[in-house]
Amino acid sequence: MDSELPALLVLGPPMVFNLFQSHYSHKYRFLNAFSSHLPLPQFLQTQQTHPSSVRAILCSPRQPVTADVIRSLPSLGIVATTTVGADHIDTAECRRRGIQVVTLGSQFAPDVADMAVALLIDVMFKISAGDRFAKKSIHFKPWSFPSGSKLGGKRVGIIGLGRIGGQVAKRLEAFDCIIMYHSRNKNPSVSYTFYSNVVDLASNSDVLVLCCPLTEQTKYIVNKEVMLALGKDGIIVNVGRGALIDEKELVQCLMKGEIRGAGLDVFENEPNVPKELFSLDNVVLSPHAGAITLDCFMDACEHVAKSFDAFFSS
Repeated sequence: MDSELPALLVLGPPMVFNLFQSHYSHKYRFLNAFSSHLPLPQFLQTQQTHPSSVRAILCSPRQPVTADVIRSLPSLGIVATTTVGADHIDTAECRRRGIQVVTLGSQFAPDVADMAVALLIDVMFKISAGDRFAKKSIHFKPWSFPSGSKLGGKRVGIIGLGRIGGQVAKRLEAFDCIIMYHSRNKNPSVSYTFYSNVVDLASNSDVLVLCCPLTEQTKYIVNKEVMLALGKDGIIVNVGRGALIDEKELVQCLMKGEIRGAGLDVFENEPNVPKELFSLDNVVLSPHAGAITLDCFMDACEHVAKSFDAFFSS
């Protein structure tokens, strides 16, 4: 009987949810709150489910797990998200209640790092802009298109040398790039130059790649001062979170030529993207797709399923 299966409250939903549900519908009773406009207590009533019987949440950034949500579920013991970051979960309230928070950790890191390098190459070589140019021009001469720039030997400043940042550095070393970084703490296990100040890192970099989590301390870690320090030949790649960059200032710097270009997989007010960026050939946009691969989806489902199995069997 479905009513005898553990209840799993689904908020968001995660992009992998359809796949997860198809694989594990025999193990859990899915309470798809994302499909209802009712407040959570009323939604649970429609599902004939008492709040105290909900012990697990599966979520995504589309629908935050707030302190109010957590407090409304007295037996909640685990919150799992199919993202690397947990800024959409009130982790402080979870800690206070002793609730386990499960993220994807390093599962997405290689794919997101690939995306960061792809965006950088696209911006530097003007691949997307060149594609549009070639398709619009019936007869074109190669030299009629603005030249790009090589990647080899460029000074790359990585903000956040964690799982993803480390993978980005590993890939860019193969291009003979000079790697530098800024993190909360200096990493003694790497030989890259460490900068405790982001402005100093930008001043000594040709490229900034943002890979760090979004926290109160890292919001707008790349502001106008940092962009101006990066300079007119500088490129910014963001595969972290949109609000790591002061987006309004980024738009202005790109339009005024105060930085050379940007490759963006994330945005401050997703799914909204600043329209001013649409016509700029020095900008490459991606719809937060750094980890949208079937391989990642399968890995994410397996990781979350193992976490739920361990929780419900304990």
